[in-house]
Amino acid sequence: MSKNPGRSNPVTAAARADRKRKIAMQVGVTAVLVALVAAIGIGLAVRNSDSGYDGPVPAAATDNGAIRIGQPDAPATVRVVADMQCPVCKQFEADNGELLRQAVTDGSAAVEYNIVGYLDKMSSTQYSTRAANASYCVADTGTDKYQDWLEMMFAQQPPEGGAGLPDDKLIEIARAAGYTDPGIEKCITDGTYNGYVAAKSGDSIDEGIDGTPTVFVNGEQVQLQTKKVGENQVVFDTAPLATAIQEAAGQ
Repeated sequence: MSKNPGRSNPVTAAARADRKRKIAMQVGVTAVLVALVAAIGIGLAVRNSDSGYDGPVPAAATDNGAIRIGQPDAPATVRVVADMQCPVCKQFEADNGELLRQAVTDGSAAVEYNIVGYLDKMSSTQYSTRAANASYCVADTGTDKYQDWLEMMFAQQPPEGGAGLPDDKLIEIARAAGYTDPGIEKCITDGTYNGYVAAKSGDSIDEGIDGTPTVFVNGEQVQLQTKKVGENQVVFDTAPLATAIQEAAGQ
């Protein structure tokens, strides 16, 4: 779980950690990378905040801006706050995605995905916000394929410091996930919900979220844990999240 080391000078902190970030990207998700994501992400999110937002609101969004998947009366609600540019979030999805799918399938939990735009300055095209906008674009046409879309998006996550995926690639991934509504293309290329993404990203900071991924079960934050699987690579331990879901569901 990444933590925010402070907001005094996030740009300087990011520059100082640049060499370590490049090494971490080459060898896998490491402890250095986990720390780095929060070091740059939170300062950027604060600058993206827009508390006076009054533009388009996604039909699929909950009050806190999440996309909810699963039964309305599920006994447990898992909330995942993630950034599509965040490598640690990609690792979280790889390690916990199947657990969340199963929880939705068996009815033990609904999952709310808060896709935020913290890391816009880690691409030259504001990829974090554009990907979060695409999240709302697809979800507005239905959520039954949303977890498939999320898995595909993370599987094709662009490296930090590049241009990010272009809009035509985001449209291609949506179609590959089964989202064929013609309105999705216009929603993605127009950036229909970019302002909404900025507003909800700022709200998450005001809420006290200090890194991604951050995960809650029935409003209680889950203390995510990692474990080594090689000399330079770590993965997320699924036990803390699985246990939290089971307890919340009364299992």
